[in-house]
Amino acid sequence: MTSRGKKIFLALSIIVPFVIYCVIYYAPIIRNAPFKAKEFVSLEYKWGAGNNLENSYNSATGEYRYYNNEDSLIVTKVMLTERDKKFLDSNADEQGFWNLPDVVANDENDLKNSKAVRYFMKFNYETKSKEVTYLSDFNGNPKMKDAAAQMQKIIEQSIIDAEEKAKK
Repeated sequence: MTSRGKKIFLALSIIVPFVIYCVIYYAPIIRNAPFKAKEFVSLEYKWGAGNNLENSYNSATGEYRYYNNEDSLIVTKVMLTERDKKFLDSNADEQGFWNLPDVVANDENDLKNSKAVRYFMKFNYETKSKEVTYLSDFNGNPKMKDAAAQMQKIIEQSIIDAEEKAKK
């Protein structure tokens, strides 16, 4: 058998079956992904100290309520673009948001009594939704904390950027 014949045989006997296996195995997983970007409807984001989540944003209505540095309630309308929504959805995938538990806190007592800043993030899709409550004083699994904290920062920055675009 020639060198070229060996390479062709190797490709046909190992590489091609592996590619076929990958397509057969992963196609249904990708097709039936629980949170599809095209089904993204809205985002709800709330934050505040302790149990009081007085600051909020809802992308469905565009209502953005927050207290500024002078403790004045600011209510504005900020709409996210489709590009912003796709960006948030893709970042949720990258951060592993879908794998986070519903509550990222140290324990049940901490959830009830903590005065730490609490963030509530909810992604709504046509058929499902995923919500996570994250306490900033969480000191458990570092990967879980990083994913929740990073997602919170991305959401907050996207809202701030959209608000600044609306002002211009």
